[in-house]
Amino acid sequence: MIELMNSIIPKISGLYTLPWIVVGFIVTNLTAYLFSQERINLILRKIGLILLYLFVPVLIFRIFLDAGLGIAELEFVFIVIISIVFMYLIALFYARIMIKSLNLEGVQKAVYLKTMFTNQGRSSAFVGGIMLVIPSWAVPTGIFMAVSGVALFAVIPYLLHRMHAYEHKGKREVIDLPWFLKVYPFYFIAFVIAGILVHKFTGLSSKTMGDWGVALRFFTALTIPAALFYVGSGIHPSDMKKSEIRKLLGIDTEGGGEHWPWVRHIFVLTAIITPAIYAVFFGFLLLMKLIPPAWFAVFVINAILPITSTNMFLVPYGLDKRVTAHSVTWSTLICTPVVVLLIWIFGSVFV
Repeated sequence: MIELMNSIIPKISGLYTLPWIVVGFIVTNLTAYLFSQERINLILRKIGLILLYLFVPVLIFRIFLDAGLGIAELEFVFIVIISIVFMYLIALFYARIMIKSLNLEGVQKAVYLKTMFTNQGRSSAFVGGIMLVIPSWAVPTGIFMAVSGVALFAVIPYLLHRMHAYEHKGKREVIDLPWFLKVYPFYFIAFVIAGILVHKFTGLSSKTMGDWGVALRFFTALTIPAALFYVGSGIHPSDMKKSEIRKLLGIDTEGGGEHWPWVRHIFVLTAIITPAIYAVFFGFLLLMKLIPPAWFAVFVINAILPITSTNMFLVPYGLDKRVTAHSVTWSTLICTPVVVLLIWIFGSVFV
């Protein structure tokens, strides 16, 4: 069994995981013909929770178990925190500019701001895991996944909850944070701390644990294919109709209302503006030899990752559901190939 696991691991790692996006897309849409879309969505919601609670934390544990954290890694943690805060500030600044240009007020203004702000969150734990194909990127990738996980599942939900409570002050319809979002940040960080402490005080890694280490690497290797299956399952054929593409590009402006302009704004923010700012800033730091090439690669690729599909969990806090769903779909379709290309280019140049 251990030998079988060892032989399978390379086949479910790195770029070999990409076809699972297509598998998720095909399987989900085929089953949609047999069952109701509502039932499929419920199943996908449960799959998402299983990934978040069972697979991703164990993967993070294994990454930190195999890496010793020194001064350089702690500096990287600090820079990641600043970069993520800056990423959301870019979204906030851009949203305020567009709100003025669209003359949005009242409820529309609040919904637009929250939708734009929240959808700056990227799929670092799912699509971003592809970066683990480059061994020298594993630690910075894991650190980015950990810090962005706290932002996505602790900070952003808390801010949305506070905004929602303020907007509905004195009303019964105030929605409390679901238990899985309340617990998850602490649960997630516990695996990070456990990986660091076990490595520090025992010197163990997955490579020195014998058969148990192989089993751990095999289980965590399953995480990315499973996550990409989940990403693909959120893509629907109806989103890729010619009429929908024309609306996305702004060619057909009839009947789209405010929906498609909002989707375009989010796409411009996440796929053009933010990656460009990151590439220029961290490119300058790289040229000045203030950061290593691995850091530059991780920051730039994370800046152009698709929008995380877990944002759909936050729709009840006043996000536009259709805008969020279409933004996730189109950023996945367009940004994922770009991410793969960048991994290949940076992996060839910097490794």
